[in-house]
Amino acid sequence: MLFKNVTILDENLDVRTGMYVGTEGARIAYISSMPVDPKLYGETADGRGKLLMPGFYNAHAHSPMALMRGYGENLALQDWLGTRIFPFEDKLSGNAVYWGTMMCMAESLRYGIVSTSDMYYFVSDMVRAVADSGAKNNISRSIVNPTGEDCRKMDSWKEMEDSVRDFNGLEDGRIRIEASLHAEYTNDEPTARALAEYARENGLRMHVHVSETQLEHQECKERHGGRTPVRFLADCGLFDVSAIAAHCVWIEGEDYDILRDKGVSVATNPISNLKLASGICNSPEILRKGINLAIGTDSVASNNNLDFLSEIKTLALLGKIKAGDPTVITPRQALYAATRGGALAQGRDDCGLMKEGCRADLILLDLTAPNMSPVHDLVNNIVYSADAGNILMTMVDGRILYKNGEYATIDKDKTMAMVTQETRGILSQL
Repeated sequence: MLFKNVTILDENLDVRTGMYVGTEGARIAYISSMPVDPKLYGETADGRGKLLMPGFYNAHAHSPMALMRGYGENLALQDWLGTRIFPFEDKLSGNAVYWGTMMCMAESLRYGIVSTSDMYYFVSDMVRAVADSGAKNNISRSIVNPTGEDCRKMDSWKEMEDSVRDFNGLEDGRIRIEASLHAEYTNDEPTARALAEYARENGLRMHVHVSETQLEHQECKERHGGRTPVRFLADCGLFDVSAIAAHCVWIEGEDYDILRDKGVSVATNPISNLKLASGICNSPEILRKGINLAIGTDSVASNNNLDFLSEIKTLALLGKIKAGDPTVITPRQALYAATRGGALAQGRDDCGLMKEGCRADLILLDLTAPNMSPVHDLVNNIVYSADAGNILMTMVDGRILYKNGEYATIDKDKTMAMVTQETRGILSQL
């Protein structure tokens, strides 16, 4: 496909106008201000009044929880989990997880999200939904073992092993399987060490919740001789592979240096953490320390949507409040976290950049809408002025999956109907 006369954000997130961008197969093949024979790239799209930029990479989510959107409002985290979420999840089926995941893939594409890092279970059904949708996903079967049983004999461990064997690298790499320790507080030390060893042996990335709440952080220190969750998990070897540490709201002291030195990416979840009153991640310090920062939505049960432009803006605003400094978290830093930072967190090194040879994971924004005018600095407008209504198109690996309200791979009406049916079925059992 060829986009002509389009404005782009180049690989340095600089604005360039009057550009020609051609995609060939799954990759970006041509970027130039010089016209090119459109026959080389098939379909041609007029890009006047539009911005072509990298899509968004959601670095922490639980997509099947779409069925729990709005279920359990105004509760503290532990009450929310114990009285609403865990009882509902206990009734989930593979079919419910498939449709919940499909619902989130439709929502993701609508909001410009091209790839997601998901932590959940019923992995085969999640894989099926992602594959059908055409999106990308790093899926991990979360391990929870607080009772100290032999983790290698657990059904969840077997599901993880089966997933690695059957699905890792599926769909030309669109689907990747990772290891996941749910958190320090939901597992014993032998389980954490065993999973770290399994990830190393199998070349897997790691995904783990870290210091989401103050209580979690403090109780870990009490359990482990003053060691924080970051220190404890590092000692167990979880960060000896590439990892995403989700939340990191209450990290402190040497935690920042450990994360930097181990090459861990932090997935901050601004809106979810605000809604659950978990706190504000110190994103300015994470960036100052040279840690790769990415953005996650968490689940729509605690958010309540996947509007990634809202996450980007909230990240930038919260950074200023946390630091007490309106100059921190520049718009470029926020956009980098949403695009290239997220792609790197997922190990997708050829993604998240407007660069020849990179994967064509692209979104198209309308620059003619009133909320985008006037333009003193387009990057500022993207972060602080743009909203979901400006997103016209989402492309993954060179394939347009969403355009002007229409989906190429997802039956939206059927998906919404099935989500409603599955949700009602579960509620009838509670």
